[in-house]
Amino acid sequence: MDIESPLKGVEHRFVDVAGLRMHVAEAGRGEPVLLLHGFPQHWWEWRKVIGGLAAHHRVIVPDLRGAGWTDAPADGYDSDRLLADVTGLLDALGLDRVYLIAHDYGAILGFKLCLEHPERVRDYLSLASPHPYVRFHPGLLTVMWRLWFQFVIATPGIGPRFLSGGRQRLPRHLLQAYSVAPDAFSEADIEQFLAPLREPARARAGSALYRDCVMKEARRIMSGAYRGTRLTTRTRILYGAQDPVARPEQAQRFLGGYEEHADDLTQEFVEGAAHFVADERPDVVVERALALFAQP
Repeated sequence: MDIESPLKGVEHRFVDVAGLRMHVAEAGRGEPVLLLHGFPQHWWEWRKVIGGLAAHHRVIVPDLRGAGWTDAPADGYDSDRLLADVTGLLDALGLDRVYLIAHDYGAILGFKLCLEHPERVRDYLSLASPHPYVRFHPGLLTVMWRLWFQFVIATPGIGPRFLSGGRQRLPRHLLQAYSVAPDAFSEADIEQFLAPLREPARARAGSALYRDCVMKEARRIMSGAYRGTRLTTRTRILYGAQDPVARPEQAQRFLGGYEEHADDLTQEFVEGAAHFVADERPDVVVERALALFAQP
């Protein structure tokens, strides 16, 4: 498949990763920065930040398994296999160590990469995804209902139908209801994200992703599975200040617990953004990333 890039200076290729044909967009030169997208997005999530980063770095933007133009096999959507795809891509590209920016479930994989392969990540900027040391708090029940869509998407048969069928109201709702910046997504952007999901294999992949990765990792975090690990990678987390699930007033109660497990982790709330921070406040993402990566 040939892909014409709508972004100047961005080149596309396909890389074989243990039999998985991964689509990768690349731009710029210099120390490598790896960008991992979230759901229901793909490489196009980073359209507003690639240019700013590529002025200083080599930017590597893959489509993860089942997303965008990467293969969508019937299985392999658990976090371990998805992480193996990422490390396999780094190996295939000959990259020993990268700077990392990741969002949503890509950020879940980002934390796992830092914990399991710390030698491969210089610094990590996580977007809209909490650290793996969050502790259950009864107050979480007051916001967890906002994640109702996860159960719908994860249900076999039903999830793929809602992702791919009709006007695709569910994935459209995710993009529009969990963003607050009026210019976050144009209709053309939304079409870029919805079009791949019309393929049955990719709709099934999205369902499997929530069933086998997102929801299972959430249960692991809440059960304390990561509290025996230590995060040695210098890490910054950006949350949208208007994110309905992670709000500034909830930070002290819900988003602590990392202090005894992380060498250098700070969290920041970004005004004018909800869940889709890179789409809503790309200026902040680029600024914070370049500042972080420039530190000795």
